[in-house]
Amino acid sequence: MLTRILSHFASVLYVQIWENRLKVTDISTGEVFDDAPYVIIKIFDKGEKIISGIGSIANQHLASNEISVNPFSHPRVLFSDFYVGEKLLQYAFTKLSNIKSLRPRPKVIIHPMEKTEGGLTMIEKRAFRELAVGAGAIEVKL
Repeated sequence: MLTRILSHFASVLYVQIWENRLKVTDISTGEVFDDAPYVIIKIFDKGEKIISGIGSIANQHLASNEISVNPFSHPRVLFSDFYVGEKLLQYAFTKLSNIKSLRPRPKVIIHPMEKTEGGLTMIEKRAFRELAVGAGAIEVKL
């Protein structure tokens, strides 16, 4: 019941994905998150991994125990790392959100901009939908 009420106040986010760029636009406010899709993962001595930075600025200052991952870079398809891609979208969604507490989940339109010759396969469509839902979307359109 509460989810249905909050969905009326949900923002609509337009997500454009290139191999080297992620652009998320809030349709109602016009706010834009536009950055390189790099996620910096810090690896500790015991094998524990945490995300220590996101974007092109973080990618320029890598420490010796950090690696840079681009979840949208693969030779054959646009989508290569589900977990990292989900965390990247979560970060972009929270950057565009003005309400910090009890934030309604956004409605998301995903538009892959590259590597779509012949259309997307059913597996790619499902992966993009689940990526957005895992990042916090209430509804997803491709």
